Amino acid sequence: MNSVQITEQKNTVSVNETTNTVTVTEGSSTVVTISTEGPQGATGPAGTGIDLTNAVDDSLLYFDASSGTLKLDNTTTKLSLVFGGSF
Repeated sequence: MNSVQITEQKNTVSVNETTNTVTVTEGSSTVVTISTEGPQGATGPAGTGIDLTNAVDDSLLYFDASSGTLKLDNTTTKLSLVFGGSF
């Protein structure tokens, strides 16, 4: 007669946010990876958004003061600066 015995060991992870310590209590070998999320990407002035609605290939980023947003659209591209831009 064959038999299978299953036992369960629960690993626990405790995080103390005051001292930024992590305690791992484990019954068997375990890999624990810990990461924290931080700010993602560059931040602009509060309330400044990026408008990609009309973005096209080779659009250049510019600030539109009337809307208070950074924009990428078909009016400001590499070609418009090279072939007709006013300097």
